[in-house]
Amino acid sequence: MEQELYDIIIIGKGPAGLQAAIHAARRKVSTLVLGRINRSSAFNSHIENFCCVNGKNGTDLLNQARIRAEESGAILLEEDVVDILQAGDFFLVETDTGRKLKSGALVLAMGVHRNKLGIPGEKGLLGQGVSHCVDCDGGFFKDEVVAMVGGESAAVAGALVLLFYAKEVHLICDKIEVSDSLAEKLKESSIRVHEGKKVVRIIGDSTVEGIELDDGNRINANGVFIELGAKGAVALAGALGVEMDRETMKYIAVNRKQETNIPGVYAAGDLCGPPWQVAKAVGEGCVAGMEAAAYVRKLKAQKDN
Repeated sequence: MEQELYDIIIIGKGPAGLQAAIHAARRKVSTLVLGRINRSSAFNSHIENFCCVNGKNGTDLLNQARIRAEESGAILLEEDVVDILQAGDFFLVETDTGRKLKSGALVLAMGVHRNKLGIPGEKGLLGQGVSHCVDCDGGFFKDEVVAMVGGESAAVAGALVLLFYAKEVHLICDKIEVSDSLAEKLKESSIRVHEGKKVVRIIGDSTVEGIELDDGNRINANGVFIELGAKGAVALAGALGVEMDRETMKYIAVNRKQETNIPGVYAAGDLCGPPWQVAKAVGEGCVAGMEAAAYVRKLKAQKDN
């Protein structure tokens, strides 16, 4: 499949990502926004402390922002990102539909929210066999048995990656909800799918020994990966070598221009740390969009000369 080329790709359709899209697209650089609005923490929220609105529903606010971004010239796709690579001056992005994309700059704005299972063993065994990041921890489970919990793009794509390391991969979910191309890859793989099942307990004392399902069955496993939505900031940023903040290692480190340590990669919104406010996300998105546009325009000028 031929790669589609854009000046800027923005990952995330919350307030930060959509504001970045508005400012980038208005600077006449081709701008693509990926993600799903209903995944934003602002979706379905009630916003009362943002200076520009009075008691606004988050869904309405995001839909208005989407319209403004499209009117500004940005292209929006309802697709999740499953992989990012750097190749010279460009970034290669793959979505859950198998779409291959290429850009001169990236804006990471996909938030930090991690859905939890809320089951025994999940918290206590985190880092001892329980993980939220295949790219970070998959290599620790070479020739072992692992389980992936989740039925959306990040979980299925992650399970496919785990096949390169583990000798056996189990996928447990209520329902598989992915693109046709990703579903076909899953079907053709050796992954053992347990659809319509739930994990009720992660078994182990000091390390993971297995999982218990809601039908009473046990799957012996050395690792449990939990991916209950789109691929998260830590996984995508980690694959690029983007630095996290040194105090907590939870958030992406940026400067006042929203630049990360990787030239051409910017970040905005919740994934840059608290406070979790629409006003902060919009402000950082504004800066990130403007700076990313200036970056790619400078690159173009250098190449023309």
